[in-house]
Amino acid sequence: MSNEMLDQNFWDDHYKNNTTAWDLGTISPPLKDFFDAIEDKDIAILIPGCGNTYEATYLLDQGFTNITVIDIAPTLIKIIQNKFATNLHIEVILGDFFKHQGEYDLIVEQTFFCALPPEVRQQYVAKTHQLLKKNGLLAGLLFDRTFDGGPPFGGDEAFYKSLFEGAFEILTLETAKNSVLPRADKEVFIKFKKNSAVYATVIMVENQNLVLTDYVTTITTGLEIINISVNTLSNEVLIVSTEEVNLSNAFDLNGVQFKTVV
Repeated sequence: MSNEMLDQNFWDDHYKNNTTAWDLGTISPPLKDFFDAIEDKDIAILIPGCGNTYEATYLLDQGFTNITVIDIAPTLIKIIQNKFATNLHIEVILGDFFKHQGEYDLIVEQTFFCALPPEVRQQYVAKTHQLLKKNGLLAGLLFDRTFDGGPPFGGDEAFYKSLFEGAFEILTLETAKNSVLPRADKEVFIKFKKNSAVYATVIMVENQNLVLTDYVTTITTGLEIINISVNTLSNEVLIVSTEEVNLSNAFDLNGVQFKTVV
């Protein structure tokens, strides 16, 4: 599967044709247990790549009052908007998560990260960091296995730790204890707290014949670097630093064009 095919039409066709094999049909047990332990039901919650919104439905049934869901598939969003048309405690958005603006106490991860092309995982870290309030949480489930092709695209604990550390304090990263049977021992539950003392920035090189890693040292000169992660195409780098990366939208370094993505 070419990653270029993972666009709005790709996902919308799945909902039009009801080919959503990833859909559990209910909230996943680890997330249910996590939600049940939350005392403040007025926190601002975002569920990106929300799918059929079982998590949002459960949260609303439990009295949570400030939920936002976003997905890129128009067919799906129309169904969800109709479903919650009279509920004032949920906002339903058709849109691109990476262009979304807002501030949240909690971002819920459930089969969104694994659906993204692997080359945008660094953007995912920076965007969730950007959208969370001070000390906000990213929590949910990630696959602990590999797949042939994709989506879904897999990973493991060591990879997730190397990707998220620095931008987040890793509170929990462990095998989910009560996954549904088909996913038993194949999921990790995560609870990451935003490190509000750092910046998480993704820089992209626009010259397609160049490798960004050759220029990382120059880009980060003078910065206290907490973590660096390069994407699978070697054309984007996530820089976690104590000071903001000083790049304009069309920065030119020795004839090489760079821009800030997130």
